[in-house]
Amino acid sequence: MSAVLERGNRGAKTAGVRAPPKRARQLVPPPRLYVYFDAIIRHGSIRGAAEALHIASSALNRRVLDLEREVGTVLFDRLPNGVRLTAAGEIFAAHVRRMLTDIKQVGDQIQDIQGRLSGHVAIGSAESAAIDVLPRLIVGFQAVYPSARFTLTVGTPREMLADLLEDRVEMILTHQEPNHHDVVVLAAARMPFCALMRADHKLAAQPRLFINNCQNYPIVLAQEQLAARALVDATLSASSLSMQPVLVTNMFEVMKTYVRLTDAISFHFCLTPLGDASLQGLVAVPLADRQLAATKLTLAVRRGRVLSASATAVCDRLATLLKEAAR
Repeated sequence: MSAVLERGNRGAKTAGVRAPPKRARQLVPPPRLYVYFDAIIRHGSIRGAAEALHIASSALNRRVLDLEREVGTVLFDRLPNGVRLTAAGEIFAAHVRRMLTDIKQVGDQIQDIQGRLSGHVAIGSAESAAIDVLPRLIVGFQAVYPSARFTLTVGTPREMLADLLEDRVEMILTHQEPNHHDVVVLAAARMPFCALMRADHKLAAQPRLFINNCQNYPIVLAQEQLAARALVDATLSASSLSMQPVLVTNMFEVMKTYVRLTDAISFHFCLTPLGDASLQGLVAVPLADRQLAATKLTLAVRRGRVLSASATAVCDRLATLLKEAAR
């Protein structure tokens, strides 16, 4: 799961190079060699990258060989069906990704200081916040700044942290606080963890529940890599309880649909203080178990990364939203 970053490339006039179709020019064009190198990584082969870049594969291969001679080591292992980064190639690839991101941010910042706030903002998010919080925030932001563009990537806590550290996203909204020395937490709000059930369920009228109150009903659980499942498993382990789920999935919308059709109970982060997405016939009852009653939604960025004015403005709005919800 990678954030989609736009990369520009100017047409070339050297032998063996076909002019690419016209496209919107990137405000600050990146070094062509870096664009080439990044394309080879993304396509997994020199031939595939050459076709995407509209240049001859022999010309692209020569550029790679020249680069390898300059750095004094092999960057790609040549395989029968493509190429693979060597250990040195991985180091150089991280540098290329960082440079392409920085160059793009320069262009966004130049646009931003002209008062347009029209840059691109890449956000990584837990599914709950991606459904209940971010669409409304993005619509409101674009109502003021119509040229602003967004990429919203839903992922697990581990995936979001990797995307943040590798600059594929500029900020993350996560339910699992990222304990990493290169991550800065900007804001956090306490978000209830709830048992979700139909409005006519026998437990729906309860003001709060403990997880053991739910064990006699069919249970729907998130997959193990998701923060919601980790919380449930930790709570069950601490209380010596066990549950045999009737359904396990990595999509909370699937869980909600299943619960609407059955007498089952699922477990979700409840973001109603931040968003007003309808539960559509479902009731969310807060869970009172110690670990489940203290769950949070956290906004974080990579330490040392200079955000564009657009991304900074979005961060500020999200931080304000979380601080207001925490009151």
